[in-house]
Amino acid sequence: MAPRIVVGVDGSAVSVAALSWALDEAERRHASVEAVHAWRYPYMGDLPGMSLVALPLEEVERAARAVLDGAIEDAGAAGGKVPIEASIVQGDASRVLLDASKGADLLVVGSRGLGGFSGLLLGSVSQQCAHHASCPLVIVPDLERTA
Repeated sequence: MAPRIVVGVDGSAVSVAALSWALDEAERRHASVEAVHAWRYPYMGDLPGMSLVALPLEEVERAARAVLDGAIEDAGAAGGKVPIEASIVQGDASRVLLDASKGADLLVVGSRGLGGFSGLLLGSVSQQCAHHASCPLVIVPDLERTA
């Protein structure tokens, strides 16, 4: 079985960098890449002054697919030498990536993505993956942020 690298993609610049890194590594290892975008159904309700927002499920899935497809294009993966599988999965990003990486040779994530706490060195997803991954993990730093 060919080696497999799983990479988390959320549309942030650092996740595109993680995907680019994973593609380069996959080429060296003669591996395939599985680019995974985890999404959650957005809702607002039960909050004072907020009304329930209902979006069609197909629309949310289409937006998730667009994020992943855009990242693959930005990373230069489309039509490249490395076989790439694009997966959108509903659920918590940490859990989705940990599940997807079972049996993988490597899990790659960005140091922090689109979460709200900008002062952290690691985001919650990369931190959870660091603690619970069942395969080797590479955390790609946000070079713009650390410069």
